[in-house]
Amino acid sequence: MLNDVKTVTRALRARLRDFISRDGGEVNIVAVVVLIGIALILAILFRRQIQSLLETLFESINQNAENAISEGMS
Repeated sequence: MLNDVKTVTRALRARLRDFISRDGGEVNIVAVVVLIGIALILAILFRRQIQSLLETLFESINQNAENAISEGMS
């Protein structure tokens, strides 16, 4: 029984050491932050174009919905 506990303890220590020594998570966090920053900068730069595109899309959706409703009632 004591040998089993020692084996489990060694395995847990090895896993903990491996987990602590890995640095891939930090790189991923930095990459995500950089990508979010780039997306925000692009959104700010193209704010007017994005707003115009969204207005056009919603107008088209509203017109199509109104046409579908009026055709459905006929």
